[in-house]
Amino acid sequence: MRLKSPMASVIFWALSTHSGSAGIAVGGATEWTQILNNLQLVELAGTNMEQVAQNLEQISHQATQIENQLDQYKVMLQNLERLPENIWGNAVGDLNLLQRIVAQGEGIAFSLGGLDDVLAQRFPSYASLETGLNHGHDFSGEYASWSQANRDTIAGTLASAGLTAQQFESESQTLSQLHAQSASASGQMQALQTGHAIASQQVAQIQKLRALIAQQTVMMGTWYQSEQTQSDLAQARRNQFFSATLPALEGRQMQILGR
Repeated sequence: MRLKSPMASVIFWALSTHSGSAGIAVGGATEWTQILNNLQLVELAGTNMEQVAQNLEQISHQATQIENQLDQYKVMLQNLERLPENIWGNAVGDLNLLQRIVAQGEGIAFSLGGLDDVLAQRFPSYASLETGLNHGHDFSGEYASWSQANRDTIAGTLASAGLTAQQFESESQTLSQLHAQSASASGQMQALQTGHAIASQQVAQIQKLRALIAQQTVMMGTWYQSEQTQSDLAQARRNQFFSATLPALEGRQMQILGR
């Protein structure tokens, strides 16, 4: 009977349930469209890109640490019948952290793809510059491609162990399988090997995501400095001013105006 790896449940649970609950930086298109003020949108976009770059650097470091730690667990397990409960508990913690790293990467790609869509919709100068510099492609599509490639890479690793997403549909199943895997050295080894492979893949995928974000950041900087962008923003300021609601006049003021 083929063993079921807990890493599979961790990863597929993450991919099926990740959300933008941590704010704009890991949110999605819905959050960006809710920002009606174009000036505020541009300001938040710049701040968001800086925050994302910092977050990804931390995520990459964490993925590398997990990769190295799981490798150490594998070496330890080669000389033991199975890992002791306390050490296996640490391994489970690393696998769960890897789950969150995958979810964070997916959330960031989704959010920045949404940002790209909203900027292109609101600013023709942005869309024009983007397609010109990016050979007719937009960053929203690039992020979608990255996300799909990331999912395919993980799915391929899981498939090599005979695993499918349907086996891992809830967090309770994930925890149950993690507990079951601790019963044997072979079960622990498969979980560690699968987790190590996915951690290694995530290090490479995060580097690709960082490169994509760097390209978008440079493009946005070029766009913001352009003459057409300044014209667009000036028009946005005028629209905001003339659409503002004037405060109601009090009785005394009405009398003065009536004289």
